[in-house]
Amino acid sequence: MSIAGTDDNSLSHRSAWGELQYRRFFPASCFATLGSWLIRFLFGWSAWELTHSAFWVGMVAGAMLLPTFLFSPLFGIVSDRINPRNGLVVTVLAHGLVAALAGLADVLGLLDLPSLLGLAILLGAATSAHTPIRLALVPKLVQRQALPSAIGYSAMIFNTSRIIGPAMGAWLVAAFSEPVAFFVATCLCIGAIPFLLAIEGISRAVRDEPVGFFRELEAGLVYVSSHRAIKVVLGLTLLNGLLGRTLLELLPAVSGQLLNGTPETLATLSATAGAGSILGGLIVSRQGGEQSRLLDLVSRCLVLGSACLFVVQYLHSLVAFSMLVFALSMTTTMAGTSSQALAQLMVDDAYRGRVLSLWTMLAMGAPAIGAILVGALAQAWGFPLVSAATGMAALAILWMLRGRYG
Repeated sequence: MSIAGTDDNSLSHRSAWGELQYRRFFPASCFATLGSWLIRFLFGWSAWELTHSAFWVGMVAGAMLLPTFLFSPLFGIVSDRINPRNGLVVTVLAHGLVAALAGLADVLGLLDLPSLLGLAILLGAATSAHTPIRLALVPKLVQRQALPSAIGYSAMIFNTSRIIGPAMGAWLVAAFSEPVAFFVATCLCIGAIPFLLAIEGISRAVRDEPVGFFRELEAGLVYVSSHRAIKVVLGLTLLNGLLGRTLLELLPAVSGQLLNGTPETLATLSATAGAGSILGGLIVSRQGGEQSRLLDLVSRCLVLGSACLFVVQYLHSLVAFSMLVFALSMTTTMAGTSSQALAQLMVDDAYRGRVLSLWTMLAMGAPAIGAILVGALAQAWGFPLVSAATGMAALAILWMLRGRYG
């Protein structure tokens, strides 16, 4: 797949590690992301323990992601107005507060399904602010040539935490209790703050004149609608979110329904998904800024991810299913990370926060919708049939996109 006018061969590979500001940001991202994954694991496991229902696990996963549809565009405008470093301090603390409230509710015996759903929505709201602000900060930490590298390394942080977070969560629940695990997540979030405060020289965007909040939102939407290449990238991001990310969000239910899983089984699958994503992030981190190459990489990964969904019905062991999860996670991470790099490279600085908030809305919100729908359908018809149908639909949509924009 290619789009005329998107190549810039001058953007050769440059490592983000050569940038002092990114080296300061890296440990903060590690602590905050690990805390976030620990919270998500605990929410998913708590939902399964309370209900033993794929539908309700999907609802909790959806509640953690669905607020991105409502709030990400608004926080995209905020991220264009504020110092993004200061914004991250607030959003990381908000994640820690949600974990603390969940731990306290569990201690008091108040963590039932309604309260879990409410806390999941709060977590989703905090994430809908955190992600576009973080995406607006990263380009301020590195030179343009280092953007794919920085985004790839950020994906590796995210997915290394996907391994360590669930493993840590399973161990904390088994060795201590769920409340202890929630409080550990709070401590991890707090631990990120000193590193964020060490980042210096980041200022709020310079604005020529005050503009109304909703006029800025409208201007961002008009900008995207007139930018053909960005529309393609956002369409592929949506497809990737509805594809493999949906199944990965439902791993607690997949583990329980297909493998009769324990917390250790879920931790194994989550860790395997993280390992695949680490490899995917590493591959993208080695890419340069040639946009047509990144676009082709997204397309190929979506085809491979769709193919993975067709074999779910033939897998009956933890080892075989772990291999599938590894492959699916690797391809969806490569597609998602490459699409983010493309959006960062294509967008004008004045619209960066708003465009990346739309990317966030699709990348995180699409799995929320998918988790709810697939969870409900899988409860009735089982994951093998629903996964095969999802893969078939994804291939059909991708074919239409290639026919239109190829």
